[in-house]
Amino acid sequence: MNLDGGKRVGLLGGAFNPPHLGHLKLAELALHHLELAEVRFVPTARSPHKLNPEGGPAEDGRLRLLDAALAATELPFKVDSIELERGGVSYTVDTLESLHGREPECAWILLIGCDQLPGLPQWRRMDRILELASLAVAPRPGFETEMPAIFESRRRDGWSGAPGELVWLPGTELPLSSSHLRSELAQGHQPEGLPIQVEAAIRRENYYR
Repeated sequence: MNLDGGKRVGLLGGAFNPPHLGHLKLAELALHHLELAEVRFVPTARSPHKLNPEGGPAEDGRLRLLDAALAATELPFKVDSIELERGGVSYTVDTLESLHGREPECAWILLIGCDQLPGLPQWRRMDRILELASLAVAPRPGFETEMPAIFESRRRDGWSGAPGELVWLPGTELPLSSSHLRSELAQGHQPEGLPIQVEAAIRRENYYR
């Protein structure tokens, strides 16, 4: 139950370079497991954790691929280009501040993989992030879970809708990564794990070659 009574929204951030079935599966699991009203995919302008260019299409191309990935689903998934519009390095705390000001009626929860968990204490203004949103962590194949001590007291069995909580999601069981898919595409392969619409758009635009 949402203690704050607000609209429950999941935020899935990333480069989505390219978007793959793992992203969609994580969003679907979060939607049902956390009883969300919607999941928003938030493409980064420039990640503070990956400052070197990764190759692939420019921002408008990544947006087109993400739109293609969501086009075939009837689930309440949306693209929010707030970080691309802001430009520069994409800091989660800045995004949450903007979203909270724009939509104060919403309750926000960040959807992340367990590979990001050890580095979370170093995120910019993590204390403020936890005042604005909660965290939902999903296991990833091949990654061990390391829980930073600062989050131990925040663990909950389910998300109440309040900020500052940490809950676990089921794993997608899909060993997919965008970096591996980019490498496969650059070598002319047709890797598994891409939505059909995304694969078609990549071929049409000749991305990752």
